[in-house]
Amino acid sequence: MADMIRAVIVDDEPNNVENLSQLLERHCPQVTVAGAAYDSVYGRSLILDKRPDLVFLDISMPGQTGFDLLSSLPAPDFDVIFVTAFHEYGIQAIKFSALDYLLKPIDVTELRHAVDKALARRADRHQKAQLENLLELLKHQQQKQEHRIALPGARETRLVHPGRIVRCEASNNYTTFYLQDGEKYLVSKPIFEYEEMLRDYGFLRCHQSHLVNRSFIRSWIKEDGGYLLLEDNTAVPVSRQKRDLIKSLL
Repeated sequence: MADMIRAVIVDDEPNNVENLSQLLERHCPQVTVAGAAYDSVYGRSLILDKRPDLVFLDISMPGQTGFDLLSSLPAPDFDVIFVTAFHEYGIQAIKFSALDYLLKPIDVTELRHAVDKALARRADRHQKAQLENLLELLKHQQQKQEHRIALPGARETRLVHPGRIVRCEASNNYTTFYLQDGEKYLVSKPIFEYEEMLRDYGFLRCHQSHLVNRSFIRSWIKEDGGYLLLEDNTAVPVSRQKRDLIKSLL
């Protein structure tokens, strides 16, 4: 079948491999598991041998991590769904790169959603750029000037330096990014996900619908209850609950 995809699982816990294999068989029949590995070294060999479309990859494994495995591959050309219990910086980097991850124990609905997105991405080679961005983030954890955030759109995934983002504005479960050169970019994710990602890059959540880059704030206007005036003359509202916090931060 044209819509079938080959997958491999790399996880150091045999029970997790068995559980995920059974969940895929029951709930994601379009996925065929071509093999499994219980460490990064064999996982690398398995990936090179099977050349899968999709890899379910554990992050924390003895010896080498899942990130080490990815770094060792010459040119990853497959989709990745990370599977992990908890890995604070790793999860943040994965979100920044707009890649998929599943938390253990695996939720069936989230598994289906991640697989559906992998199927939709098969013809989208921006996955390679996202993986490269993830590896750069992990390599340069302290060098924020080199970080780029992945903005997945309908036709492409844009990699943008956070310093170029002037502000973000929410509309239901969508977020519009306003860039320094006047460009706008719509992303089908809620604004709260980006609040967490961009907090360390000088962004302020001044309103339920607005996230602002502090570098582009020109002034605090006291009239009309108070609002922020940006360098491009955009007026951004500040909620009553946020006023004292925003004034103290400025």
